[in-house]
Amino acid sequence: MKFGVSTFVTDDGIAPAPLGRALEERGFASLFVAEHSHIPVRRESPWPGGDELPRRYYRTLDPFVALTAAATVTERLRVGTGIALVVQRDPIHLAKEIASLDVVSGGRAALGVGAGWNREEMRNHGTDPATRMRLLRERVLAVKELWTQEKAEFHGEFVDFDPVFSYPKPVQDPHPPVLVGGAGPTTFDRVAEFGDAWMPVYGRGTDDLAAKIARLREQAGREVPVTVFAAPPEPSLIAELERAGVGEVLFDLPTEPEDDTLRRLDGLAELW
Repeated sequence: MKFGVSTFVTDDGIAPAPLGRALEERGFASLFVAEHSHIPVRRESPWPGGDELPRRYYRTLDPFVALTAAATVTERLRVGTGIALVVQRDPIHLAKEIASLDVVSGGRAALGVGAGWNREEMRNHGTDPATRMRLLRERVLAVKELWTQEKAEFHGEFVDFDPVFSYPKPVQDPHPPVLVGGAGPTTFDRVAEFGDAWMPVYGRGTDDLAAKIARLREQAGREVPVTVFAAPPEPSLIAELERAGVGEVLFDLPTEPEDDTLRRLDGLAELW
């Protein structure tokens, strides 16, 4: 089993370069960062984590800038989005950003995707929350075309472009893995169609996980890797997840100043 962290990189926590170095030095396999383009002042959408939205949601750095900074000071650390809000991003730009990160990192990029929960935020990007799942599907499929085809084109309900040249192409063959977040009733459909891995949040639909992973792999017809997001750092839980078929665990790393973060990482690294 591999171990990484999921975190919010902000302007008032540890910077991404020293975070990346510290993770690699301690044997962590991956860094996944969250994103929010902004948080509307007047918000009606309930946060899935509770009543009050934490400060770190308001202050995230752009994920691709942060991940590039971490990638340039490391050699082995996998760098990914956890998650990229695809329904708020232009797919042509998104394809270029991830492919560029893959080139800069020497083939270590990963794209965690989801539709998000903040309806006010997505509306500010011109996205209708009612159709966000269909939009997510088309944008991810379009990104894969842009990554893999010399003359890429896509014609859908929401994404439509004639043949284009899009470079750079990713280093990884055939492309960086797409990890589909969520654990709703249609999540496995998305993983089976356009995902390369499943990335559920621990505690949100992760009960009876071994059976769910078996069902997912049967539906997809392949050995789908599973990364569990924001898992508690408990040895018994880690052993349970491994028995269920999980290949990677991401510990939730609070956003804190550098010294506090390094002490916390020292403690997490004692788990293996």
